[in-house]
Amino acid sequence: MNELLAKSLSNFTSTNNWGAIVPEIILAVLALCLLGAEMVLPRKRQRLITDIAIWGQVGVLIITLFWARFCSAEVQYYFSGRRNAISHYGLPTEFFHLVIVIAAAMMLLVQSANFVMLFVALEAVTVAFYVLVAYCRTNPLSLEAGLKYLILGAFSSSILLFGIVLLYGIAGNPEFSTSTGDALSFSELTTFISVHPDNLLVRLGAVLVVAGLCFKIAAVPFQIWVPDVYQGAPTPVTVYLTVASKAAGFIVLLQLLKGPFSGLDSFLIPLLSIIAAATILFGSITAVVQQNVKRLLGLSGIAHAGYLLVGVIASTIVSWAEYAIIFYFVTYLLASFTVFGVIMQTAGEDDSTQELKNFENLARKHPFQSTALTVGLGSLAGIPPLGGFIGKLFIFIAAYQAGLYSLLGVAVCGVVISIYYYFGWIRVMYFSQEKISPEASETSVSVADRFVFGTLVAAIVLVGLFPGVLPIIP
Repeated sequence: MNELLAKSLSNFTSTNNWGAIVPEIILAVLALCLLGAEMVLPRKRQRLITDIAIWGQVGVLIITLFWARFCSAEVQYYFSGRRNAISHYGLPTEFFHLVIVIAAAMMLLVQSANFVMLFVALEAVTVAFYVLVAYCRTNPLSLEAGLKYLILGAFSSSILLFGIVLLYGIAGNPEFSTSTGDALSFSELTTFISVHPDNLLVRLGAVLVVAGLCFKIAAVPFQIWVPDVYQGAPTPVTVYLTVASKAAGFIVLLQLLKGPFSGLDSFLIPLLSIIAAATILFGSITAVVQQNVKRLLGLSGIAHAGYLLVGVIASTIVSWAEYAIIFYFVTYLLASFTVFGVIMQTAGEDDSTQELKNFENLARKHPFQSTALTVGLGSLAGIPPLGGFIGKLFIFIAAYQAGLYSLLGVAVCGVVISIYYYFGWIRVMYFSQEKISPEASETSVSVADRFVFGTLVAAIVLVGLFPGVLPIIP
């Protein structure tokens, strides 16, 4: 038995290219080092932990870019299987530890070619987010958000797991032709499902897997958690959920539609089209009457998930639509960072109850922040010549070329509605009738803040005027 185990471990380590996940390994080591640093550093020096976490991740980003540039030809599926925002809740060692763990898990998630790897990585991300969402333990809204996210997240995970089990059971059944002993492998499932696309259990399993992923990307009808979680979670966590978590979910969904579920296009595409249309309309319409800014951004994020779903559906017909999805995420990231950054700058320690009326006359009180916020909101709304306009334009062109005319019409309606609530926010900043005293004029903005916001605004405008500056454009 010992010899067999040793041989199995030897085969496992020899058939996997560990160099392909060097960035993930570095992130895991960095996360452990943060916990060790908290134990050995004196209390007066523990502020260094924040710097170690931030610059460590910057270093991993540089390494990852180097890996992607010089090692992309070799990297395939090898394994089948702002500091003040949180400092007042305590020393954020555990916070940064979990952020890094999530980053490593998401990197593994988008590389998974096996449902075991997919589920384990996805649960690592989800469980860590349970803690981060409820990180502000003295804030009832944060605790409520964490509890709701936990309950609904566990429910979605059970749905996903049930779907995986169904696919594993049917694909491993020897009574079916092309059955396989490795029924959790994407490549093996692709072959099996392509031969049995009309099997009821195959379709049910695929629907349950897609339903589990719909929770992660905040698509209807699994979007109910978004407003409460976005409002109650610390703003850095909200941004993390808004961009990174959503991006990972969409990449996994895209890989499944292009891989194991490619034989179910005639069944899944109409279903996803209904979900996309409902997601766009729900997010756009419900955001119109919303006054809490974080809840508003959460509801608008649901609409953005709908636009991205249109791109995913179009990618099954138009190959370059994948690049449009990535481009959209880049512009969405820049705009989200800008908007949430201004919210943190202007709200103080607790921004969970911040409403649109709190931004009255912001243009007179804080001209620099109001300008950055205007650019960010304009990009989210898709106003030219900002990056968000080009992102939506690419998605819409892909949908048109794919013949998705009904979805395209719904998406255009969603954009028109979104202009109302985004520009309503801008109107409050510039055209409020509130009287302000002379001492309430512009406050000082640090050089670092000006640099960060200036860089984000410049990037949004640059990407809008010159989309080709992004190397992802084919």
